[in-house]
Amino acid sequence: MSAGSGATTFGWGGFRRGFRRAQPLGLGAFVYGIAFGLLAREIGLSSLEALLMSATVYSGSAQVATVSQLGPAMRGAGIGYGAIVATILLINARYLLYSATLRPWMGGLPAWQSYPSLFVLADGNWILAMRAHEDGERDAAFVVGTGMAMFAPWLGGTVAGSLAGTLIADPTRVGLDFLLVAFSAAMGVAMFRARGDLATVGVALAVALAVDRIAPGGWTIVAAGLAGGAAAFARESRR
Repeated sequence: MSAGSGATTFGWGGFRRGFRRAQPLGLGAFVYGIAFGLLAREIGLSSLEALLMSATVYSGSAQVATVSQLGPAMRGAGIGYGAIVATILLINARYLLYSATLRPWMGGLPAWQSYPSLFVLADGNWILAMRAHEDGERDAAFVVGTGMAMFAPWLGGTVAGSLAGTLIADPTRVGLDFLLVAFSAAMGVAMFRARGDLATVGVALAVALAVDRIAPGGWTIVAAGLAGGAAAFARESRR
């Protein structure tokens, strides 16, 4: 059945279209994975441990927040492991909303098709999939195709970053620590839509700076994300 028809399908055609469309996102995921691998190596995680975290958690923001707190926790300082798990669940809670928006498209699929598709759901390919659906795409395998185009490079980048951390004594001397900052800045620019977004960014930035003075580390990311999300929700509610 063609992409523009009304009924939902799940086949290789949709997978291939999604995989091709998401290739630029895959490059970004690879770079982000390198940055995470470096951070994971810095706190003492092996390449296998970093890879397993990327494969199971699969959330750059949650993993960065986690490793910033995991190092002190492993040394008996900082927050406990329960709080780290709560941080991961809290940051990844947005995927519940992402999945809900896909229900009209994927709700009628069997579990063996829908759940693997949702497992590889990320911010970038969710946006891509929603736009494709609005444009008439009805093959739900498009979602898993875009997801795999990001998931595989994410894992590869994690391993590459971790191995680079073992080969380079001080990654900061060659600027590798700036990868995460550069990637985050690029993602922010790409997601910017209108001047109204500046208010959301401003709220998140103000909260991040305030929390960083009180509890620097992963809590800064958590607080900024919650504040920005609340500001965006409030703005949309007024509309």
